[in-house]
Amino acid sequence: MRRRITFVQRSDSPFSHDQAILTPDTLTIRSLDAAREDRATFAFDEVLPEIWQVLKHCHQLHIRWASERRYDAVTPFASRVSAGLHVFFTPGSIPGDSLDGLCILLKKVFGDELDCTTPEESFITPPILSTRFASTPTFQYYSSLSSVEGLVSYLENKICGSDSECRAQAERLRSADSVDLNYDSISHSLTVSGFWSRSAEGWSETISKHAAGADQIEIGLLGTERAVEPEEIKMGGLLGVVGRDDQLKPTLFSFPSRHHALPEDATYSVSFPGPTGLHPTMTISLPSSSLNPPPAPPDATCALHSYLTLPSTIFADKYQLSSTDPLFLESHHLVALRAVAGETDLEAPDWSVSNWGSNWLLELATPSDPGQVGEWNVTVPLHLRYLKPSESGYRSASVPWPVVFWACTAEDGTKMGVNPFDRANLGWDGLFGTRTMFYQLHPSADRLVEELEVPVLKLESEGLFQTRMIEVGTVAAIVFGLLWVLWKLGVVARSSTQSEESRQKKAK
Repeated sequence: MRRRITFVQRSDSPFSHDQAILTPDTLTIRSLDAAREDRATFAFDEVLPEIWQVLKHCHQLHIRWASERRYDAVTPFASRVSAGLHVFFTPGSIPGDSLDGLCILLKKVFGDELDCTTPEESFITPPILSTRFASTPTFQYYSSLSSVEGLVSYLENKICGSDSECRAQAERLRSADSVDLNYDSISHSLTVSGFWSRSAEGWSETISKHAAGADQIEIGLLGTERAVEPEEIKMGGLLGVVGRDDQLKPTLFSFPSRHHALPEDATYSVSFPGPTGLHPTMTISLPSSSLNPPPAPPDATCALHSYLTLPSTIFADKYQLSSTDPLFLESHHLVALRAVAGETDLEAPDWSVSNWGSNWLLELATPSDPGQVGEWNVTVPLHLRYLKPSESGYRSASVPWPVVFWACTAEDGTKMGVNPFDRANLGWDGLFGTRTMFYQLHPSADRLVEELEVPVLKLESEGLFQTRMIEVGTVAAIVFGLLWVLWKLGVVARSSTQSEESRQKKAK
């Protein structure tokens, strides 16, 4: 196993050398105010057999989980996905490969509450807008999973055992802002990483080399610097390897990056003005500071986008959003629907939908002079599916906030080279070219999920409108209607026969 721990300090955070002391066997850090990424890489022979039995049938598997809590996506960890669990999967090319084991494993690792049977039934197929995006995974799945409690329990019980250091690392994931798992058939390695935007009291711990001495722990204490080129990220700080180096070594390096963070005042908020009913409207509110074009290269073409992840309980009308009617688009501050994937049936109730839901990539309109507008509201008309009855007459539907970002494509842009912090396969990034740069807006609320109250049929144990009475009445109405139609057909048939007989008698 290889482990890499990266601390990224903010420019206004103080730092002294006695806050990070490296000895031949340990690294001690004290009250370090920084964002943190902890990444562990496992070779295939270090993975549990039940996991490897599934991975060997995968060409690639990428799992992304993001917390419902608001967090700072700092450079170079600027990319975002909507709150919940996202799974991106491409099966292997071995004939006769079974895909059924993936959902079984996901439920073991993340919890039985996942509504997943098989990739063919529960997953959706993302759109491929061009053959240039051949790396886009074949299948995609989403669940509004609010925590990684299941993953932590699985690591502690199945992998860590009595290893106290391993259990401490697993326990730390409970407070993570995001968790990633990656596997591809080329490297045959599984990578697990967690990200924390900050620690309430600063990071304080002692990181020791592994007792066996074989595992490597790389440490980086970094901060961002002003880059020379707009597509680059420049970082400087201290690097070291626990158990190999006797002191941290200074470093300064830069690299091109697809994902960039915008200033803190580039925010957005999401709301559903009431009453929502069965046809709620999502409102994405943007202050003028979010409407200014990002600091992209001079030859770049930039456009503001939003990527919606909608569970099966709610959907949009693709025929409505793909309209070219300028009055409709201008009234909602939209430019176009750029991509859609998943369940888009306009009539199906929620209980008949097998896929998890749908994804929508929208290009948003921006004012010609952002300084002249106070708040810019983009509205997206949505529709709720019919849900199962309840005793209260209402059910709750959770809708995660969309991701909002600027996408900038340079005509002769720099090819993206080696980025040690690159994060790909987010669902929306594969819908753009390989030289596209993304500038992320920051969500402004403390919770990044909206709860909608959906009116449903009320279960009544007494009275005329109790559910059983409605069911019996519906069946009776259908049977009566069928009998009436058959009776009318019989009357018409008899009338036709009598008329024919009458004509024949007159003819004689």
